[in-house]
Amino acid sequence: MVAFGKKLRESQIQEWQGYYLDYKLMKKKLNRYTQQIEVGTQNRHLVLKDFSILLDSEIEKIVMFLLQQQGVLASKLLNLGEQYDSVLQQVDGAKIPELQEAYRIVGRDLLRILSFVEMNAIGLRKILKKFDKRFGYRFTDYYVKTRANHPYSQLRQVCKQVGVGAVVGAISRNLADLQDFQQHCGNYISIYDQPAFSHPDPVLDSIRAAVNRLSNSTSFLHYLGKHALLMGDDLQSPSEDHADDGRYHFMSLLLNLANTFLYMVNTYIIVPTADNYSMTLGAAATVCGVVIGSMAVAQVFSSVYFSAWSNRSYMRPLVFSSIILLVGNTLYALAYDLNSISVLLIGRLFCGLGSARAVNRRYISDCVPLKLRMQASAGFVSAGALGMACGPALACLLQTNFKIYKLTFNEDTLPGWIMALAWLIYLLWLSISFKEPSRVTTENIVPRESNSGKIVNISVENGPTQPLLSNSKAKQKDGDGDTDCDDAEEDPVEIQKPVNSIVSAYRLLTPSVKVQLYIYFMLKYAMEIVLAESSVITGYYFIWSTSSVAIFLACLGLTVLPVNVVVGSYISNMFEERQVLLASEILVCIGILLSFHVLIPYSVPQYVSSALITFVSAEVLEGVNLSLLSRVMSSRLSRGTYNGGLLSTEAGTLARVIADGTITLAGFWGESKLLNTTLIPALFICVSSIVATCFTYNSLY
Repeated sequence: MVAFGKKLRESQIQEWQGYYLDYKLMKKKLNRYTQQIEVGTQNRHLVLKDFSILLDSEIEKIVMFLLQQQGVLASKLLNLGEQYDSVLQQVDGAKIPELQEAYRIVGRDLLRILSFVEMNAIGLRKILKKFDKRFGYRFTDYYVKTRANHPYSQLRQVCKQVGVGAVVGAISRNLADLQDFQQHCGNYISIYDQPAFSHPDPVLDSIRAAVNRLSNSTSFLHYLGKHALLMGDDLQSPSEDHADDGRYHFMSLLLNLANTFLYMVNTYIIVPTADNYSMTLGAAATVCGVVIGSMAVAQVFSSVYFSAWSNRSYMRPLVFSSIILLVGNTLYALAYDLNSISVLLIGRLFCGLGSARAVNRRYISDCVPLKLRMQASAGFVSAGALGMACGPALACLLQTNFKIYKLTFNEDTLPGWIMALAWLIYLLWLSISFKEPSRVTTENIVPRESNSGKIVNISVENGPTQPLLSNSKAKQKDGDGDTDCDDAEEDPVEIQKPVNSIVSAYRLLTPSVKVQLYIYFMLKYAMEIVLAESSVITGYYFIWSTSSVAIFLACLGLTVLPVNVVVGSYISNMFEERQVLLASEILVCIGILLSFHVLIPYSVPQYVSSALITFVSAEVLEGVNLSLLSRVMSSRLSRGTYNGGLLSTEAGTLARVIADGTITLAGFWGESKLLNTTLIPALFICVSSIVATCFTYNSLY
């Protein structure tokens, strides 16, 4: 494997070599600062000042060269524009192919510029994080805040593509017009009027892919795909993708998505009837919180062992999951005839122990080729969202009551019987169609410096932040014992090795990552409060039937994909993700405030509108939260048992457990006080997350 410093040298365009970020010099500076602070010849304030000056100088060098190259491209496009007008006036079709190739050459030149910007942006991000890790100081926060928000910001020129859109537009329009003129004698409708009519071109496809990498594309597909929290390397190797091609099997991927869908249906199908089922078995209606939450309690533990199991196999944990869910749903259904609340809870615990979402996510990360991974990730998220909506909708259709022998089939037991049958069918399908991929995973490959062709994403967050790093430790970690050869990165074997414990994973969490995980906890808590207590609240205040509750919850669930379409296609293109994040948190807070029952009689419009604001805002928040989390989280957490997906799942599951527990505890004060009692902690958690976001806002770039 190749360290980033070495990869930067190998990827440089030779004639532009002197204009790249001097990554080697900056690493030398960090080592020198460490030595000087250790012997007392330098203080921290002067270190910050000196390093800021160095960064300013390097960024200015990059930006000035970038502007110069953009000017060269603009000049070429102006000249080609004159030739284009001449060709059209003379109606000289013989020169069109030559002119098209000239535009493609300009496109290839633009690709070189985009590669230049991308490599420098990655290097800048890495060196800033390295500085923070080495000195235990939030230098990145300070530097980004003071530079990026300045009216003459040069930093934004590196971190965001500026002026590229105009060049891409000129190349796209002229290539499309030339192709139409050649084929249809100029009957083509402008790409500005009908973008869908744009003629595809390999060069344009490459440019769009490069721009998307640089700008973290906010198209709906990419936006939705990020929800799966499948983090990729900053730089990708073609050899990685070829390896994945050999392990990819479409039907196996489909089975993983089906598992995700069925599990989400299983989670929410009981929500409309949980309170009635609890009362039928002699418990209070608010025990529905325990019934719903018991599945999440078990999932806290199942996520870990399923994630570890997926290191060795994919099919066996899926088979085990299906069997456990089959048993759990059967017990849930039998609890009615056995008249046992204990059997009911045991059944739901079994369902939680069968949660294989870690396997589903891991399969996409390890076995789906890079070119299909975003689509597969979006499918993973869509399957979960669809299951969330279908669960309550299915419960609405199960309003019947009959007996077969001694088994009762009614609105309380049918969710269990239906899901047991669904998991039985799934188990048979799995046994016939799933193909176990080969177990060659990237985390088991020993990094090498020669001939491997593997591109490494170096993480600078590979250990706990220390106030000062001793000189000897710095040399061990960075391999910079000799200042003349200090371009070597941290030990690649150690860096690329996945973390092997929850403690090690926690040490990789920077303040920004912790805040994003806390936000994820908050939004899941708020959503669970809205969903889990809906049947009790609507029954107490509005005397809603089970069907009415089911329809209400299904409608809430159906908002997931449309909201993500709007955010991914429009809102995230108009605003920065951190701006959407903060605005969504504030809206969640407003939704919670509007939900309180104070003085005036509680009405259906108040409840529905406040629940809708809370739920939809939480959906928007989840998307941008996971997108930002995938960027600020260490790359060492992209694979292995204790990966970023597991951490976010645990945070969300823990939130559901606490929310459901809160509902049950609040039930001791009576149903009349349930609403306000459960909203108070939700409001506190939401406000504290807004405050935490403000403190780390400038590090979210």
